[in-house]
Amino acid sequence: MIEVGIFGGSGYTGGELLRLLSAHPEVEVVVVTSRRFGGKPVSSLHRHLDGIYDLSFENPTPAEVGDRCDLVFTAVPHGSAMGIVPELLDSAKVIDLSADYRLPPRVFEAIYGLEHSDAREAVYGLPEIHTVAGHDLVANPGCYPTGAVLAAAPLASERLLSLAVFDSKSGISGAGAEPSMVSHYPEMAENVQPYKLTTHRHRAEIVQELGRLDGGSASISFTPHVVPSVRGILTTAHLFTRESVDGEEIRKLYEKFYKNKPFIRLRETIPSLPAVRGSNFCDIYIETDDDNNRVVVITAIDNLVKGASGQAIQNMNLIFNLDETTGLWQPGLAP
Repeated sequence: MIEVGIFGGSGYTGGELLRLLSAHPEVEVVVVTSRRFGGKPVSSLHRHLDGIYDLSFENPTPAEVGDRCDLVFTAVPHGSAMGIVPELLDSAKVIDLSADYRLPPRVFEAIYGLEHSDAREAVYGLPEIHTVAGHDLVANPGCYPTGAVLAAAPLASERLLSLAVFDSKSGISGAGAEPSMVSHYPEMAENVQPYKLTTHRHRAEIVQELGRLDGGSASISFTPHVVPSVRGILTTAHLFTRESVDGEEIRKLYEKFYKNKPFIRLRETIPSLPAVRGSNFCDIYIETDDDNNRVVVITAIDNLVKGASGQAIQNMNLIFNLDETTGLWQPGLAP
């Protein structure tokens, strides 16, 4: 059995890691940390896990956690993981769900306004694009970049993109477990709230990952919105090409690019959030606008699963040479 720990297990991503790992046949969760809830049963906070885990939150040092685990998921606020990961790596592999290792330190500092204290490199854990096996430190992607990059990667890989405009709608859980105006019911019910129209931090990840595929030749625009749904991200990608493209050829390009990628489903109809809710699937729909040299791609993911904890477990599977679907092969919760 793979003995895993969750460093920072009180939030939504920590709870989702626990939910998904409870069904994983090759994993035993041995430690879950929380400074705030230390000593309290995990199920006192994550009530849906009552009877599933007989664990209490602990508050050990990173070194102590690493010594007890084969792998540790770090699900702590941005800027905190870099102070934890070096000690964990002395004895365990790490998958970091924060932003600390997704970007080069100087880019991180410019985007997040925090000094970076650990310059080591991590593999960017989008396994449909990058090889994760063989790495000890994985930077789990952000939720918005997951849906956006998967929408455009096949076109970027052929250097067909001139401009990519991403319009993403996210459920409220993307704002985290701490209450805020974005998650306050009277503010969000019957509302769609755009925010950070041109300055969202996740744009840097999208630019980085598509740039790795096309050499940075495409212009990238990203605008997020919050919608009155608990889970899910629906991204509409307006992908303008350098030349006219054939719809059938584009479909074949996506089929080839995502061949043998089990969590990518190329759909014949426009995706819906309920179809992926609770699952690790990314549903993709493609349509071409011949008049404007535009390919419209819709992606749907669960922001807490493929956009966070499920993708982290997918990466764990690959690190330990398991089938990447192990413990994750389940449908969405539609309707």
